[in-house]
Amino acid sequence: MDQLIVEDPPRIGPYRLIARLGAGGMGLVYLGRSEGGRTVAVKVVQAEYAGNPEFRRRFAREVAAARRVGGSWTAAVLDADPEAAVPWVATQYIPGPDLHTVVAKDFGPLPEYSVRTLANRLALALRAVHEAGLIHRDLKPSNVLVTVDGPRVIDFGIARAMDSLAGDSLLTHTGMLIGSAGFMSPEQVRGLELTPASDVFCLGAVLVYAATGRLLFGAGSTGLNAHLFRVAEEEADLTGVPESLAGLVGACLHKDPARRPTPAQVAERTAAEQTGEWLPGTVLAQLGRHAAQLLDFAPAAREEPAPERADPRVPAPRPHPLPPAYAPTAGAAAAAAEGFGPPPGPATGAAATAPADAAPADAAPAVPEPARPPAAPAPRPRRALAVVCLLQLMLALVAAVSALAAPAVQSDLGADHETLNLLLSIYWVAFGALLPLGGHFADLVGRKRVLIIGLAGFGAASVFAALAPAPGLLIAARALQGAFAALLAPATLSLLVTGHTDPRKRGTAFGIYVALTSGGPALGLLLAGPLVQYLDWRACLFALVPFVVVGLFLVAALPGEPAHPGARSDPAGALLGSGGLALVLYGLFGVGQSAAFTPLDTLLLAAGALLTGTYLWRLSRGAGRASARYGITVRHRAGAALALLLAGAATLILSSYLSYYLANGIGYAPDQAGLMLLPMVAAMLVGATQVSARLAHRAAPGVPAAAGLVLVAVGLFLLIRTGGDYSYAAGVLPATLLTGLGTGTALGPLLATATTGAALRGAGALSAAAVAAQQVGETLATLPLVQSGYPHVLWWAFGAVLLAAAAAALMITAGPARGNSAGAPVQGR
Repeated sequence: MDQLIVEDPPRIGPYRLIARLGAGGMGLVYLGRSEGGRTVAVKVVQAEYAGNPEFRRRFAREVAAARRVGGSWTAAVLDADPEAAVPWVATQYIPGPDLHTVVAKDFGPLPEYSVRTLANRLALALRAVHEAGLIHRDLKPSNVLVTVDGPRVIDFGIARAMDSLAGDSLLTHTGMLIGSAGFMSPEQVRGLELTPASDVFCLGAVLVYAATGRLLFGAGSTGLNAHLFRVAEEEADLTGVPESLAGLVGACLHKDPARRPTPAQVAERTAAEQTGEWLPGTVLAQLGRHAAQLLDFAPAAREEPAPERADPRVPAPRPHPLPPAYAPTAGAAAAAAEGFGPPPGPATGAAATAPADAAPADAAPAVPEPARPPAAPAPRPRRALAVVCLLQLMLALVAAVSALAAPAVQSDLGADHETLNLLLSIYWVAFGALLPLGGHFADLVGRKRVLIIGLAGFGAASVFAALAPAPGLLIAARALQGAFAALLAPATLSLLVTGHTDPRKRGTAFGIYVALTSGGPALGLLLAGPLVQYLDWRACLFALVPFVVVGLFLVAALPGEPAHPGARSDPAGALLGSGGLALVLYGLFGVGQSAAFTPLDTLLLAAGALLTGTYLWRLSRGAGRASARYGITVRHRAGAALALLLAGAATLILSSYLSYYLANGIGYAPDQAGLMLLPMVAAMLVGATQVSARLAHRAAPGVPAAAGLVLVAVGLFLLIRTGGDYSYAAGVLPATLLTGLGTGTALGPLLATATTGAALRGAGALSAAAVAAQQVGETLATLPLVQSGYPHVLWWAFGAVLLAAAAAALMITAGPARGNSAGAPVQGR
């Protein structure tokens, strides 16, 4: 690595630059470090390419896809900003030399056992790249980094962005080729369409180099045209390749792509058990010295040259084409800057492609991006998750207390049936209607402030409700509770949206959130049952105050974040959304009470649908630029919202039916009914944290979402088939386990798709939209609950969940990129 020079920017995005790592055809590679201490390799694209719109579009798509690449033998893409004045991408930094350095300078050709291990690991890496829908296109020794435990492949997929320049003057006047001499496939030479088999040919060329120290087909010793002719027409010379590997390497180098083995077949044929170190001792010693040099490396103090008196005869120097700093544009970038993502570990190294040639003297300087507000510090995962858990339990408790204590409230205050219905519904109308404003408020002033305001207001409203002497005051207090809950819900979800960048931790966090929200009725019954049984309804409302106090302490410990006045501010859109949802929810509750569609209800629903649709259209436009970086289109987000709405309706019908059956069919007390439903909550947790998270990198999020919803439908069918005549162990338990597992598997990817692409200051609006979709679905569920008897209402849930599965499968064909989503995902339309 080399010291930085004066022209180098001090920061790129959220990363402080430490040293130069290398240079290549696309730009410069720097060693960077986040504020949390994680070391990364930051590749900056040449300004010449950054000015090409087609290159930018392809670069954004390839970065989004590269985020999905998993496996143990690749360097993960951690962060990127394709929309910066000069695009950049940050990957793991892997502290080791590249294979070219090891073979050409440090050691020479590797022994047979090392080449065999190299073949196995590179094949596994290529398999991971291909499973993510990518083709590496430039596999060569300088893109293979050597570490003590095995090789790592870097720069996968990014070269494809340069295909957009192939017919331009850019190609003709620079002579640039996509690929490297000595490691190009015949398809690349002939200009044919590339397939994953092209990477297998390059793998064979790399193995020949590792085993013999020479380049295939005379690369470097003859002219370029002669070399390209040999690649396309002549057979490879395998002299020096170990006999046990010659057959496999020769198959990889076959001219016909269809006759080459797949990476999986190469990995299988080289999967010998490794009994010792995979490299010779001298190479391992060199790796140790390399690591020590990295630890001892001290960046030189950067001093600007002393200003000299200006000479009017000398033209002023032009600014460097790189802006001095790049502000992060996505929540994942800011979270990684605070060390909130994966723990510090190895990451991309020395020979990564990159250097930018000096800009031509007559080149116009790049225009720096407009100044952006500083990124908010991300909360620590455990602390943020504790806040999420506490708030969700509190909201579940207040819903259960309201339902269970309704008879006592009616008796104590002398409320009639219509007043009692208003007492129960006003909370949900206020909650759902004010969600867009709550999300907008969280984006405008910061999540921490909104959580403090929401908790304090919710606690005060609960005390006001407990002291209310008349039904009218209690209705007002309930409306205030719903309004402050509408502040809490989007701010809470946005903690998860912007806070977790590591896929596994993100999957776990979303899994817990899904279990708490979807399993809220069961948890609420478990908590509220004893309270209602032993305390009067006023004391039950006072019992919410300790939750508020603990929540305020936890939120106060979260790091602060700056306000973003005017940033992504859309008060008109938020008002449209809140007005539309208010009309929709009030109309639905009116239909539920009268069990019929009156002209007024129909008018309210039509007007509400129009306003809500306008709000969603404005929201999709505002989030489109950010979400495009993650491959999310409006269609995917709309599919996730529709699936969440229908799944919300189905889950409320199911939980209401199960609560009714356990209480009236079997005779359980409320807390016992909640206890009987805990296996369903546990199954949700397993589905979200284990099943869904493991599928995240293997398929678009629509796949696990649809599969999980189909599993919910199977559980519902088991309940329907028995006709309500069954015991808990024989009927309820198997069905709840299936529905819980399916719900947990489905909702994580749906929430991830609905909220992916949000910046720190834009996450509130998307989180509010996701919660609102579920809330509208739950309100829709009240219609069949009123008009159908048990268990016939389960058919409504069965139909809704199948429709949700169809929406997920047909509309979410791609999804959020790796590291930003509960399930990680890719581009597409």
